[in-house]
Amino acid sequence: MPDDPRNRELASPQERYDARLQRRSSTLLQRRVVEQERASIDEALDQILTDESIAQAAARIVAARRRFIIGSAKSYSYASLLAFDLGAGLSQVTLVDGTVVRGIDVLADVRANDLMVAFSFRRYRRDTVDIARRFVEAGGELVAVTDFEDAPLAKIADQSIYVATGSASYVDSPTVVASVLHVLATLTTASAKGARRRLIERDRLNTELGMYVN
Repeated sequence: MPDDPRNRELASPQERYDARLQRRSSTLLQRRVVEQERASIDEALDQILTDESIAQAAARIVAARRRFIIGSAKSYSYASLLAFDLGAGLSQVTLVDGTVVRGIDVLADVRANDLMVAFSFRRYRRDTVDIARRFVEAGGELVAVTDFEDAPLAKIADQSIYVATGSASYVDSPTVVASVLHVLATLTTASAKGARRRLIERDRLNTELGMYVN
């Protein structure tokens, strides 16, 4: 899912702020952001239908014995969302949060058939790149969700999913990323053995424990 090449020229939020937000009326800015997001999501959804990388990544995740999900800064939110959605239907899904589960803990015990899904978007966080690289060197499999073909993780990943994050804002857009990980979680869970049984059991426990407001 290629991004607009012009978007790459504005590497930092400060540069995008200067180029896009200064001396803009709120009405005009709102319209530009909404129009850009609408165009991006329409294009992304069309490309998802023909892009085999998401289905291939889902198959790798299902085949793995343990799955580790990682991302730093803003990408941590994407990692958390995918880990939550995958954990509902699959076992052995672990979010590397840097506190309860640290990167060093994962790297110290990489086993055959372990897989890591790493979210890494510009500006690329060194900690995510370093952990993912060492995970691959230890024999693990890597699925990278990133933005460009020359991104650091794209060079070492077994499977890459490229997501366009162009925006009319000073921050890169999360809209298409959320859509892609939603499709990825759906395809993965749909083909995972035992997913239906786990979902039924979770529903039973949620009801029994009174987790939600009726």
